[in-house]
Amino acid sequence: MVSFLLEVGTEELPATFVETAIQQWKQKIPASLKEQFLSFESVQVLGTPRRLAVLIEGLPSQQPDREEEIKGPPASTAFKDGKPTPAAEGFIKKQGVTLENLEIRPTSKGDFVFVLKKIPGRLTAEILAELTSEWITKLEGKRFMRWGDGDLKFPRPIRWLITLLDDQILPVTLVSGSEIVKSDRISQGHRVLHPEKISISHAKTYAESLKQGFIEVDPQDRIQTIQKEVEIAANSVGGKAEIPEDLLAEVVNLVEWPTAVVGTFDQEFLNLPAEVIKTVMVTHQRYFPVLTTETQNSSPLKPYFITISNGDPAKSDLIAAGNERVIRARLADGQFFYKSDLKTPLESYLPALEAVTFQEDLGSVRDKVNRIGKIANWIADQLNVSESDRNLIQRAALLCKADLVTQMVYEFPELQGVMGEKYAREGGEPEAVATAIFEHYLPRNATDNLPQTLVGQVVGLADKLDTLVSIFGLGMLPTGSSDPFALRRAANAVINIIWSADLPLNLYQLLKQISADFVNTFPNAMLGLTHQLDDFFLQRIRTLLQDEKAIDYDLVNAILGENDLEYKERALQDLLDVRDRALFLQTIRKDGTLDQIYETVNRSTRLAKQGDLDTLELQPETKVKPDLFQKSSEQEFYQALVQLVPKTQASQATRNYRQLVEALSEITPTVSSFFDGPESVLVMDDDPNIQRNRLNLLGLLRNHARVLADFGAIVKS
Repeated sequence: MVSFLLEVGTEELPATFVETAIQQWKQKIPASLKEQFLSFESVQVLGTPRRLAVLIEGLPSQQPDREEEIKGPPASTAFKDGKPTPAAEGFIKKQGVTLENLEIRPTSKGDFVFVLKKIPGRLTAEILAELTSEWITKLEGKRFMRWGDGDLKFPRPIRWLITLLDDQILPVTLVSGSEIVKSDRISQGHRVLHPEKISISHAKTYAESLKQGFIEVDPQDRIQTIQKEVEIAANSVGGKAEIPEDLLAEVVNLVEWPTAVVGTFDQEFLNLPAEVIKTVMVTHQRYFPVLTTETQNSSPLKPYFITISNGDPAKSDLIAAGNERVIRARLADGQFFYKSDLKTPLESYLPALEAVTFQEDLGSVRDKVNRIGKIANWIADQLNVSESDRNLIQRAALLCKADLVTQMVYEFPELQGVMGEKYAREGGEPEAVATAIFEHYLPRNATDNLPQTLVGQVVGLADKLDTLVSIFGLGMLPTGSSDPFALRRAANAVINIIWSADLPLNLYQLLKQISADFVNTFPNAMLGLTHQLDDFFLQRIRTLLQDEKAIDYDLVNAILGENDLEYKERALQDLLDVRDRALFLQTIRKDGTLDQIYETVNRSTRLAKQGDLDTLELQPETKVKPDLFQKSSEQEFYQALVQLVPKTQASQATRNYRQLVEALSEITPTVSSFFDGPESVLVMDDDPNIQRNRLNLLGLLRNHARVLADFGAIVKS
């Protein structure tokens, strides 16, 4: 068994590419080895800003010999009068076999010629030499570049190449115009701490050899080092480190030998909102904030920051001083913006929104604010909110985008909503309004919080619904992975806000109302706008139920129906009911209750399709004629349906579907007797009146079950 090392040395790579390249190789390299029939014990993919590497251990020295069955021409073409034709001779020559090796076998398309060919295994070294170039050149990413006069593309110029099979160099050459990189065993150490070359004697000694040159090539080891050093550094100044995951994931691929360096800034900057200081540190400078451990402090931060240096630890003081100069200037800018913005109330920024384009065909952000206010009012109507809450909602809707034209948000766009909340509070706006200005942007990503206040929820829903209807109205629907306006995320947010806050909103009516208003304002709006929005939201509901609520796919189908207008409208009219029915179905599947009624209800549902009873009908007195009964089982079935009506209606009114399922369980023996007991009947009787009467009995049972779900869509457990 042998080990193989590949290292691709480059100029400093973008941090995001290092991570994506590692993930690509983790998928691609094991797959390509398996395609070549090469087994292996482990594949370790490594990387730093200046190199990508893979160490493969436990490789065989060559492929195993194998047999491969190859299909040739049809027998009728390969042989004529028992003798091989040119077609057979060409096949024999191409496969390197003899006539005696050919076999004729029957297939679904007739007799064909086959040959069982023995293929000797190739040397692993030969295969790896071919695969290496492919692994390098097939990497994908943004902003690839050419350098010199060649055509080879890579995010940064490739400067060296190592390919070792155990301790032997595997000859590989990368050519890009006049630039030629030949494989060797020579790597490069740390630019500052070890500028000398490093010779790798054996593939297995790679990581240890690089450590001697102050290169920690394993990203996971660098992560652990960074976390530990940042925590120690924070403790050294009496604070606690804040380590954002995104920042850690980026910083780990910016350094090869991480060292934590503590810097400080003037105490006066702590008067700035903590979010401003953190944005400067984390987003713009890639520093780790230091939190105070003292609860009585006015700021949650201490006047320190921690940066991860890739330089000489002995020069940490010098590095800290340079970083301090940078952050001091950035915070001074922030302080100036903050003071300037506070000189005028938030409402004074509204006229400036007229000069900010929301979307070229949809007007300005000020126009959008007007639409948000109108939609928020419709939502408030549905929720029947108090007059005081309605006033707060309208005020928050009016001011929700005002901070976009402040100096602070212009410089730091990440702070939209955050600064609006601060400025509203400082300007004396009601607390509910200030909170809602921030909350209406929530959730900002898949893991973010949802708005917790009624005002924030209503304004947030209005904002997102306006975006959805407006962009859909222009015909700019998301396609595949392309969703530039994040419409899927907006729709998911609408649904999740309604679910989390238990808001009794009729989304179906709301979408019609907003769409109609949009069409009145924009006569060239897309045809079928409401229909498109309905289908889009139904798909998002389906996805969220399956992915976030862990509901089985068939139960989701049973709740939402398949091309079922009744279920489609019902779902959008009452999202809380959709959620509750789906969760309840999943529960009774797990506890076995669903199995107790499944066969009876499903059988009735299938047969009821032969009839024409309206799916909304529940009353047996108007649709069933007792004088047509021929067996006692029919009368018993009818009486059971009469008794079922009030239970179903109560279940509908309270969304207590356990009550409905218990009632269906009670009726199950009666329906079983109708089908299979001593007084059973033939549903499809020759007399059309009797047949229709019996189908109506089954249709009524189906309809009662449909109050919960379409049992015809449920797959038997």
